[in-house]
Amino acid sequence: MSVRTLNFVATVLLVALIALCVLWEAWLAPLRPGGSWMILKALPLMGAFPGVLKGRRYTYQWLSMLVLLYLVEGVVRALDSGLAGRLAIAEAVLAALLFACAVWYARVSAPSRQARVEA
Repeated sequence: MSVRTLNFVATVLLVALIALCVLWEAWLAPLRPGGSWMILKALPLMGAFPGVLKGRRYTYQWLSMLVLLYLVEGVVRALDSGLAGRLAIAEAVLAALLFACAVWYARVSAPSRQARVEA
């Protein structure tokens, strides 16, 4: 897969994960009726958005570590009943896919690999 395709897929996954976090904690199944402060969990992901859009390798490197927190939260909260459990599974799947895409992008865009492609 090309760097450009990986960048596009990672951007889509990041936007989907941000949207899921906001919708989940604001309206769909918040911890407390009327919403909760857990909506703030989307802020670190939003901090990665500009770097992912620009294809910055460093952003992908730290995003691959950050997104593991969302994977863990999704796995832990998947035991919740009802809609919250299904949203947690969706979060875990999106986080796992974003992790794989971020690691793959960081590997493919490495300067040593770029030099081999040009040679």
